[in-house]
Amino acid sequence: MKLTVLLDNNTYIDEYYLGEPGVSYLIEDGDTKILMDTGYSGVFLDNAEKLKVDLSDLDVLVLSHGHNDHTGGLSRFFESGDRSRVTLVAHPKALDRKFSDGEEIGSFLRRTEIAGKCRLLQSQTPLKLSERVTWLGEIPRTVEFEEPYAIGETESAGVRRPDYVMDDSALIYNGEKGLYVITGCSHSGVCNILEYAMKVSGAKRVQGLIGGFHLFNDHSPRTAGTVSYIQKLNIPELYPCHCTSFAVRASIHRALPVKEVGVGLTLVWE
Repeated sequence: MKLTVLLDNNTYIDEYYLGEPGVSYLIEDGDTKILMDTGYSGVFLDNAEKLKVDLSDLDVLVLSHGHNDHTGGLSRFFESGDRSRVTLVAHPKALDRKFSDGEEIGSFLRRTEIAGKCRLLQSQTPLKLSERVTWLGEIPRTVEFEEPYAIGETESAGVRRPDYVMDDSALIYNGEKGLYVITGCSHSGVCNILEYAMKVSGAKRVQGLIGGFHLFNDHSPRTAGTVSYIQKLNIPELYPCHCTSFAVRASIHRALPVKEVGVGLTLVWE
């Protein structure tokens, strides 16, 4: 499997791509092309062009969750070509309206608009997307120190409720060396994701982890628990990025070596 970072908060020096607070990955497993997230503005398309990455024959678009730093590029994505053959996979709540501090923070496109442009597949349960790549669906929240907390509100059928981002999900790749996990923001808790990833896959070893951990305070009990958990799993390929602060990455690095992530990073996993 090949993973290319089309968008991240970080860019590398002397490599002139565009960055923004968001995420977009292209995952290629055999003949299957999977795009995970579209960032905030759609600049992932500009980076793809510079990287000579062809998205015209994309098979699947996965939304890790419904926040606008992961869905904001949908408009440009659909404007850039005919996407009728693409299957868009998301949790059923991912395209509900989301609010924080009086502003909308969810997808700029409504569910009906998206359904008219591609094949919309909404699922709470795991889905096999290719020979070795699986969408996890809704993540059970079982790890004690990763208690759910609300980020603003979500609106469904005209009713607003606290948003515990139950739509947050991730992808897994079953490789020959072990399991690889790809997250968006890990609102469900990165350790909850890892627990469920191993349960769904049956794998006993996590070889690699890339994505946002949504951790900012390096002194919080949640961060301390996460560092301890990851250290216990002894994950050799760690790529925390996007919504993981430098202080938290430094804390993880003191326990296990952390690798840098930036636009243009390419990983090949067996």
